[in-house]
Amino acid sequence: MKILLATDGSAFSEDAARFLTRLNYSPQDEIIVLHVITSVPYDDDYQAQIKRFIRRVSPEIRRTAVDILGHVRAKIISQEEEGAPDEAIMRVATEAGVDLIVMGARGIRGLKSLFIGSVTRSVAAVSSIPLLVTKSHQAFTGDMRVLFATDGSPTAEATGHVLSMIPFPRDAELIVMNVAPSGMADIPERYAIEMRELMQEHVELIKERSFEEADRILAAAEVALRGKFSAIRRVVKSGDPAIEILGIAETGGIDLIAVGSRGIRGIKGMLGSVSRRVLGLSPCPVLIGKKSRTS
Repeated sequence: MKILLATDGSAFSEDAARFLTRLNYSPQDEIIVLHVITSVPYDDDYQAQIKRFIRRVSPEIRRTAVDILGHVRAKIISQEEEGAPDEAIMRVATEAGVDLIVMGARGIRGLKSLFIGSVTRSVAAVSSIPLLVTKSHQAFTGDMRVLFATDGSPTAEATGHVLSMIPFPRDAELIVMNVAPSGMADIPERYAIEMRELMQEHVELIKERSFEEADRILAAAEVALRGKFSAIRRVVKSGDPAIEILGIAETGGIDLIAVGSRGIRGIKGMLGSVSRRVLGLSPCPVLIGKKSRTS
């Protein structure tokens, strides 16, 4: 597997590098450690001094990430580029043909909501390459546990394909999850109660069919990932997908959430609502899968 680790020298980037040390690489795997020197918009002596300083510390930034990766068995390549960080990251990732981009989420200080740093947000929105975003200062203990939320869509299947490529530790565990629609998500609760009474038989039939479909989706995902994990467990929930995914992550000791991104049809550069909410609010790293570039 070929991975691009984008680092800016921050603690968040160092956390991303530490997460990568948990994987079980082979000598055929490759990690590109990339630092982008941000283009300075003004050409004067002051800005030139800033650029000279950044150039001087860039090797140290990359060296720190390489040192964290330490003795992983993958081939490590250190690379420097200049330009707008999001554009440079995408350019290098595309030219190198990487399978996965990894970044640390800076977030926006003081705001616990759907906000992450602008560069990470931009790459997440426009990238056709899967993106793994780590969260700061997460303590990793015990075996790795991965939560794969799938709805059986092409983007979910593409996410499953990425999971099959990642060199997880042999003792890693997988929870494969499907959230069946409740059917009344847009109806205010006080009216939903009355609606359930009037349509009880119909609601139960829809629920039964939804859970049958969930079992089919989870069975297909389990077959595709069999042999990659020491144990696979199925979970079926009903309700708001983002809320249910985040609930499992909060209580289940999850180290990584994997979810596909459908995007918003007709709007370039926007994640779908579920992937956007999960990425913004997850307490643990998030893998955003993308539809296959060959599809």
